[in-house]
Amino acid sequence: MAKVILTNEVQGLGSAGDVVEVKNGYARNYLVPQGYGVHWTRGGEAQVEQLRAAREARALASVEDAQALKAKLEAGKIRLFAKSGAEGRLFGAVKPASVAAAVADQGLGEIDKRKITVPAIKTTGEYKAIVHLHEGVDAKVTIQVIAQR
Repeated sequence: MAKVILTNEVQGLGSAGDVVEVKNGYARNYLVPQGYGVHWTRGGEAQVEQLRAAREARALASVEDAQALKAKLEAGKIRLFAKSGAEGRLFGAVKPASVAAAVADQGLGEIDKRKITVPAIKTTGEYKAIVHLHEGVDAKVTIQVIAQR
C-alpha cells in the first residue's frame, strides 16, 4: 500500500489535502501521473496543512456562491440543442461536458463537468440532472433537449 497526498478531488477517494492509502499500482499508474496526488513524505505534512487551509478558506467563501448559483440553475431550464433524427432520437448522447457548455452559453455560470450527474439522454425532451456545487449543496436542474435541424 502507498500513502498519497491528494492535490485534487478524486471521487470516491477524497478531496485535496487528504492523505489516503491506495494500492501501489493505482498511485504509480494513475494518481501521480494525472496530477491528482503526490507521494507522501515527512516533508509533505506541511504541504498537507497548506492544502487544507486553502480548501477551508475557499469553502467558507464559496458556500454563499454555491447557494446563489443553485438558485439560478433551479430557476429555469437549461436549453440544449442536439442533432437528432426524425423521431427525436439523438445522434449520440448528451454528455456532462455539453451540459456544462450550455450552462456557460446561457450565462448562468461556470460548472465543472465532473460535478454533473446526467441520466442517459438519447432522445429529445426534458430530463433532470444533479449538479454538485459544494459540500451539501446540490442543484436539481431541468435540461430541455431540443432537436437541431
